[in-house]
Amino acid sequence: MKLPDSIHGTPARTIAERCAEAACAVIREGFGNAALAGVKGRGNVVTETDLATERATMAILQGEFPGHAILSEESSAETRSNGWMWVIDPLDGTKNFSQAIPHFGYNIALCFEGRPVLGLTAHPLLHDTYLAVEGEGCFHNGRRVTVSNVSGLAGAVVALDMGYDAERGARQLELGRHLWPGMQSLRIAGSAALGFAYVAAARWDIYVHSDLQPWDIAPGLLLVREAGGDVIDRTGKPATLFSREAVAASRDILDDFLNRSAGLPWE
Repeated sequence: MKLPDSIHGTPARTIAERCAEAACAVIREGFGNAALAGVKGRGNVVTETDLATERATMAILQGEFPGHAILSEESSAETRSNGWMWVIDPLDGTKNFSQAIPHFGYNIALCFEGRPVLGLTAHPLLHDTYLAVEGEGCFHNGRRVTVSNVSGLAGAVVALDMGYDAERGARQLELGRHLWPGMQSLRIAGSAALGFAYVAAARWDIYVHSDLQPWDIAPGLLLVREAGGDVIDRTGKPATLFSREAVAASRDILDDFLNRSAGLPWE
């Protein structure tokens, strides 16, 4: 599918990269000096940097694509469209950011008919950018990447995240206990954005999350699939923008995961 150009004739990919550059500059400026703007629940905080990053992104998108819908975590979380729709997580891993833990990311995706066709995840502090366009592969800082070639969980670095739902989080811990020690190591890092991106670049071999929102998963769906992997829900079907739970990995690792977690509720 041909991606749209902006009203000024700028390709959508360039606009996404411009949004990421502006957002990451705001995030870097706020790192280590986070001012809380609110609390949405246990462990789920919002900082002034979340809001400033979202404003910077939306100003660019509204100026370049005034006819496109925007779904963004802090100000337009209920937006839905089957046409062109941008999906934004201005700062994924805010709890880490608020504690000056340097593991968080920025997410932006362009979707059409409910599926991502362009996805970008950035790590502001490392100046890492993970980018995919439908049918063109996945790239980390301009270098093409593919998912891990590890054949199963026994050789895998397994990453999972807890989310904000206590019962779902408890089941994630039970899943980790069930799989342990039949893996190389286990990571709970606190950013879904980086979770999917790291699978795409084979930094992690498999990533599991059971409390997702569209802005958490939108770029990751495309990054992982364009890197030769897959993202599925708990039934083994392809995950979508609105899947609440998902697991991302190569097909071999996914098959092993599904076999070893059979009958265990990880949603």
